[in-house]
Amino acid sequence: MANRGGQQQQRTKFARVLIYITGLCIVGYILGPPLYWNLLEGLAAASSSSSSSSSSSSFTCLPCICDCSSQPLLALPEGLSNGSFTDCMRRDPDVSEEMEKNFTDMLLEEVRTKGAAAEEKWKRADVKLLEAKKMASQYQKEADKCSSGMETCEGARERAEAILEDQKRMTAMWELRARYRGWKERSSKLRKQ
Repeated sequence: MANRGGQQQQRTKFARVLIYITGLCIVGYILGPPLYWNLLEGLAAASSSSSSSSSSSSFTCLPCICDCSSQPLLALPEGLSNGSFTDCMRRDPDVSEEMEKNFTDMLLEEVRTKGAAAEEKWKRADVKLLEAKKMASQYQKEADKCSSGMETCEGARERAEAILEDQKRMTAMWELRARYRGWKERSSKLRKQ
């Protein structure tokens, strides 16, 4: 049992060491080239400053010996090569002038199209505004009719209330006269039937 625990600890330590080494390699891979070139430039600057003051020899790069052929690594057959890209880079005055005319014509056409579209939108908005005004006028007429009808009804209700008050007064006066002359109410017998 203790042996298994010891083996597992050793494996864990080995895995940690392996992870640390991998991490150091990654850091060296990322930071190594810039540090190397900075160090090389620093040494070159130090040696050039010390050699310029003490001697006439300076630190120079060796010339590159390159035996490169003029042909590219991947050459296309003559029939398949597309020289239009290089042709596009040349400036042809006739083509440029015609392209400018076409571009100007296209811009002019676009401006006309947008202007026609804006005018059409303006007309539609105008029509909708007129329709809205007509509907508002109709609603206003209906509201005026309703208001006048309400005023008429209110006047009729006030007149009816006044007539009812007059009738109640007249009824109370006649009932008072009738009681004065001896009339007695038989309403209790009539109500039971």
